[in-house]
Amino acid sequence: MAASSSTAFPCTKWNTRVHTHRQILSSNSPSTSKAPNFTSSPTNLKPNKKLKPKAINLALQTIPLPATQPITPPKPRTKTPQDWNFLQRIAAKVLDAVDSALLSAELHRPLPTITDPTVQLSGNYAPVPEHPVTHNLPISGSIPDCISGVYIRNGANPFFKPSGNHHLFDGDGMLHAVKFHNGSASYACRFTRTNKLDQEIKLNRPVFPKAIGELHGHLGICRLLLFLTRGLFQLVDPSKGTGVANAGLIYFNRKLLAMSEDDLPYEVEITRTGDLRTVGRFNFENQLNQSMIAHPKLDPVTNELFALSYDVVNRPYLKYFKFSPAGVKSPDVDIELPCPTMIHDFAITENYVIIPDHQLVFKLQEMATGGSPVVYDERKRSRFGVLRKDARSGDEVMWVESADTFCFHLWNAWEEEESGEVVVIGSCMTPPDSVFNGSGHGVKSVLSEIRLNLKTGESRKAEIVEGLNLNLEAGMVNRSFLGRKTRYAYLAIAEPWPRVSGFAKVDLGSGEVRKYLYGEKRFGGEPFFVAGGGAGEEDDGYVVVMVHDEGTGRSEMRVVSAVEMETVATVELPARVPYGFHGTFVKSEDLDGESRLN
Repeated sequence: MAASSSTAFPCTKWNTRVHTHRQILSSNSPSTSKAPNFTSSPTNLKPNKKLKPKAINLALQTIPLPATQPITPPKPRTKTPQDWNFLQRIAAKVLDAVDSALLSAELHRPLPTITDPTVQLSGNYAPVPEHPVTHNLPISGSIPDCISGVYIRNGANPFFKPSGNHHLFDGDGMLHAVKFHNGSASYACRFTRTNKLDQEIKLNRPVFPKAIGELHGHLGICRLLLFLTRGLFQLVDPSKGTGVANAGLIYFNRKLLAMSEDDLPYEVEITRTGDLRTVGRFNFENQLNQSMIAHPKLDPVTNELFALSYDVVNRPYLKYFKFSPAGVKSPDVDIELPCPTMIHDFAITENYVIIPDHQLVFKLQEMATGGSPVVYDERKRSRFGVLRKDARSGDEVMWVESADTFCFHLWNAWEEEESGEVVVIGSCMTPPDSVFNGSGHGVKSVLSEIRLNLKTGESRKAEIVEGLNLNLEAGMVNRSFLGRKTRYAYLAIAEPWPRVSGFAKVDLGSGEVRKYLYGEKRFGGEPFFVAGGGAGEEDDGYVVVMVHDEGTGRSEMRVVSAVEMETVATVELPARVPYGFHGTFVKSEDLDGESRLN
């Protein structure tokens, strides 16, 4: 999504069209030597136009986007540059020169808005360095007693300065944490130290291809082959993971997991002081050997975790699996799809998982003709798959078509026994490929109710909020009711797109909307609902959200009564918090018995 603000990045000045990779140093990052300077002049790069799609597919099998990866590599293959042998040093110099030539060719023409870092990372989308724990933050109002725990929000925050194409979704994962305890608050932010990031820090430069911003057309093929050649000379190790862990978060079986579609989850420890520490890539005790989408679902009644994994190269393109409350994984259920589909989210009901198979698909062969591998396929029919949670075979999926439907996110779903329908609540986005291939202009995200009739195999779709023309994206329902019928949803008001000017409490039955606006020049992100301490009504609780003032450059955490829709407390944060993606709240009692919050 493109950013429209132009506030300067406070940590370092970024010049446009530069050819150096400048590192954004963090407060606890290891010291590194000066980044190399790539200043070669533009070249007339002529990729092999006869490159076959099959060759692209074979190459992509080595770098999962996402794809199956080994669970535990037998031995680390990468070394620091100081440990390279003579052949590796020569190979590194040659490959660096090729990389510089590719960058020059890329910058020979203006970058598209959707991948221009001067646009994508302007204003409060600009990255920030890590921030150590700061305690006893200034608070206006009073923190409710039930708000006791840690709110953590994920986001894309590139460690190194992008010099060529960069999509907002390509940034390294950074977590921002606000700890609430006995009416006080603290703040910290840390990078999720993925294997990709660790390897790039050792090399003091970015070398992993950016899955969305760079892997387009002929230059994308060249970058992919360049990366694979680095792996051949053991300058990098793709087998350890290529993901950025910048999207989803979930707390399951006493573990906080940071996720993105391109890798396994990463376990992050919440320390006693409220700080964050990356434990490492998490494979559920050697049970998971494939990527997992960024939005697994935790059933609030059974405490089971449900997930999907999709592959853009190998069949079956989609797999479903679940974990018991103790973290024991079920066998994979292979689901046959005619082509690999981009699936960012799905839904659960009491008895089913609801799988969107929409019109945004991966066509890797498009790269050979100069295009994007993520395309909107108008000839494909959008549909939802309804599969029992305890299914053992993908043949048990019931597919129900839903014309012209693309839901980037699904907020909830439930079963209605009398009508034989499954009700799905999601935000339908048009154009479907806008966040990948568009400029962000003219995007619509309409909160919709989709009814899937399991008796007739037909569907109905209707707008929930009529007449207000609201873009509603990023949000949630009370997760204590996930998979069951809910009355309310709390959703970001994405206006002016893609910035968020407030959030809406939507009555899903009547369509009534109550708005909470952040104020002039103030924008925020995903609202997160935290249930109150008692067994009250569904909306008995509070919405927590991070808000940034573009006038003053300051950020804050707000606690809003979900019933009254009024601010009860504001926490002044000691550092700027960029606009990000998804978050979660870990209650004090859900942390381990060591009482880390004390």
